[in-house]
Amino acid sequence: MGALAKLGLVEINATFFMMLINVGIFYLIVKKFLFVPVSSFMEKRKKAIEDSINEADKKLKEADEYKNTYLEKLNNAEAESKQIIDKAVTSANLKADSIIKEAKSEAVAIKHKAEKDIELERKKVLNEAKNEISSIAILAASKVLESEIDENKNSKLVDKFIEEVGDLKWQD
Repeated sequence: MGALAKLGLVEINATFFMMLINVGIFYLIVKKFLFVPVSSFMEKRKKAIEDSINEADKKLKEADEYKNTYLEKLNNAEAESKQIIDKAVTSANLKADSIIKEAKSEAVAIKHKAEKDIELERKKVLNEAKNEISSIAILAASKVLESEIDENKNSKLVDKFIEEVGDLKWQD
């Protein structure tokens, strides 16, 4: 302080000591009424902020758990829906195959029945034609011969003739 005293800025006297005492008392009063409450307020505020951060971290972890659970359920739902769709497609294909087989077998049965009906109808028409031809042949023969010939004998002769000649013509 010697340098300051030489410049005339500070004089060491009773006023100087009173000012030092006043500054000390002022410091103690400010410390008691300002620093302690402000420090206490700052500590409370710091604790509240830390609690908020901890709560936010807890909520974030909880949200991550919900997100992971949701994603897992979503993946399971997608896999399950794929299985259901695959099962439905397989079932539909099996049913379609069954329907097609049934339709083919019905078509084959209908075809066979139609072929049998056609064959029966053809035989019926041939028999009717043979009978008609034999009647006409007998009538023609009796007119030509103008005599009475045994009808049963003629009928047998005509039938034999028709079978020999007719089978060859009707088969063509």
